[in-house]
Amino acid sequence: MDRRVVVTGLGPLTPIGTGKAAFWEALCAGRSGVRRVDDRIDLSGIDVRIGAPVVNFDPLDHMDRRRARRIDRAAQFALVATRLALIDAGLEPRDLEPERVGVVVGTGIGGLQTIEETFATLVESGPRRVSPFFIPRLMPNAIAGEIAIEYGLRGPNFGVVSACASAAHAIGMAGELIRSGLLDCAVAGGSEAALVRIAYAGFAQMGAISKRNDQPERASRPFDRERDGFVMGEGAGILILEERGHALARGARINAELVGFGMSDDAKHITAPAEDGAGAAQAIAVALKRAGVSPQKIDYLNAHGTSTPLNDKSETKAIKGVFGEAAYNLKISSTKSQIGHLLGAAGGVEAIATILSIEHGFIPATLNYEYPDPECDLDYTPKPVKRTIDTALSNSFGFGGQNAALLFRKPE
Repeated sequence: MDRRVVVTGLGPLTPIGTGKAAFWEALCAGRSGVRRVDDRIDLSGIDVRIGAPVVNFDPLDHMDRRRARRIDRAAQFALVATRLALIDAGLEPRDLEPERVGVVVGTGIGGLQTIEETFATLVESGPRRVSPFFIPRLMPNAIAGEIAIEYGLRGPNFGVVSACASAAHAIGMAGELIRSGLLDCAVAGGSEAALVRIAYAGFAQMGAISKRNDQPERASRPFDRERDGFVMGEGAGILILEERGHALARGARINAELVGFGMSDDAKHITAPAEDGAGAAQAIAVALKRAGVSPQKIDYLNAHGTSTPLNDKSETKAIKGVFGEAAYNLKISSTKSQIGHLLGAAGGVEAIATILSIEHGFIPATLNYEYPDPECDLDYTPKPVKRTIDTALSNSFGFGGQNAALLFRKPE
């Protein structure tokens, strides 16, 4: 049975815009969401002062006070992004068969804000002041669970935790559930809200994040010779996936078809990518093979492109390993140059960016690409480009050496 997976709804909640129209307009305009954040986060004793927050987000604009108090910011983001995606898909969950609708949503860390705040309460006031909602708020799988509760969705439901590949893995696995016949529809993507002191301290001690505090908008510079680390962001990216026949039967507008999914592991180091890019290349190659698409047919690649010295060099080698000489004709860009690194939500938001690029025939630029790196010598699209895009890849790689690649095609 030929069960094809299509995307019918897009729900981005990002540092540069909430909702499909606002997000895409900001991407096309080259707007940066990176700014100083030390006015809202205590970063004393930490060398980093910048991030990419979701601004003007008040959970009470979207849910009642009781619900907002019982769930972490990451779950709040996910619920809002899910609502946006369902509206974009023209779907009313009550009109669906609930057992045939699943939820697969990833997060790299889960309720870290809850952990930090609760630990402070424990130290200052003792264990009896710890909230009974502490455990359900911090659980990474609570995000998917809260979505199911909100909409009464009783199909397969689980969280995916694979660091910065979490959302891409979630989308790919949701697609596999639809292909297998277990589901007709799925809510899939990722959410993250880790802009808290303890995360900054940890990443700063690793030397993983940019310290370009005096020039926030120029700090995230994927593939550029002067890159010095990623910029932490937050947000959510949720997609509605459907079996193609199911979508057509209800007259849905199809954004794109998910035709390929590949995953692998470097098996080399818990945080550093394999220098030769072999694991990442394997994930890309698997996605292409499963789609039956040759590398020469790829019109655009939305790179993982974190702006770290090691990742960008390794990803470049991975692309060359799969595409060979065709790599030099491939248009590549990194939306992290605009929105920072959303960690476990990155793959969801970047999948949305990739699909919108296909839909509009437009490739957003890699901001701040100024100084070529001889070890990153491909076309990273320093200026936006208009062109027809039929097929595009989105890469996501995470700590643990965990790699994922999603391949989308323009709908027929």
